[in-house]
Amino acid sequence: MITTILAAAAAPAAHGDNPYGLIPALKEGGLISQTVFGILVLMSIVSFYILFSKLFEQQKIINQAKRVREGFWNANSLREGSAKLEKNSAYKQIVDDGLAAQDQHSRLTDPVEAHDWLHGSLARSEASINSKLGSGLAFLATVGATAPFIGLFGTVIGIYRALIKIGAAGQASIDAVAGPVGEALIMTALGLVVAVPAVLAYNWLQRRNKGIAEDLSAFSNDVLGYLASKGAVRPSLAGAPKPAPAKPAAAAGTQTRA
Repeated sequence: MITTILAAAAAPAAHGDNPYGLIPALKEGGLISQTVFGILVLMSIVSFYILFSKLFEQQKIINQAKRVREGFWNANSLREGSAKLEKNSAYKQIVDDGLAAQDQHSRLTDPVEAHDWLHGSLARSEASINSKLGSGLAFLATVGATAPFIGLFGTVIGIYRALIKIGAAGQASIDAVAGPVGEALIMTALGLVVAVPAVLAYNWLQRRNKGIAEDLSAFSNDVLGYLASKGAVRPSLAGAPKPAPAKPAAAAGTQTRA
């Protein structure tokens, strides 16, 4: 979006039709305006990089969840099911951490409840995955909060330059203030253009992370139930036929005739 604005503003200026476009404003604004513009462009590029990279990570885990629901619990054991999952799968990490915790519990010297030990290990595994998914989102929040003020700084500098020209000329002519005021308005617009997508991306990614965290928590709870019951408790198998409802007794509510 920043690139589009830059190209649109530079095109008329190249033909000499618009001396108050973005490129002329940056040249007139000097080092301060150019630095502000560079910071905003860098913020925008990094924000979009984080957005697309996080979307890729989230979609990968969502696809893993679909495969887990389709056939993981049909395996004869957790180890067999884990072997069928992708090598870097988040769900495989939870299963492997649960199995490792089960093996470690038998070697503990202090008496610790197996449920508490397994629950703690699975919770740490979930937290590790959620922390990785949340990395980079703080930058989006920072961009959304600070980009308008960075643009406002450029605005203040532009207005200040306009006031200096007015004072030097002794009168407020359009020719004297058009450049600095245009520069100020451009910086304000750029700050908003950078901030709004960052805020929208942050809220959208956070909402998707919440849904992923809920799925991971449910799966972790199922793994805990399986381990704590030695395989007796597991979710309903995918595609398994549902039990038929019990038929009411034929003689219920009837009286025997003499």
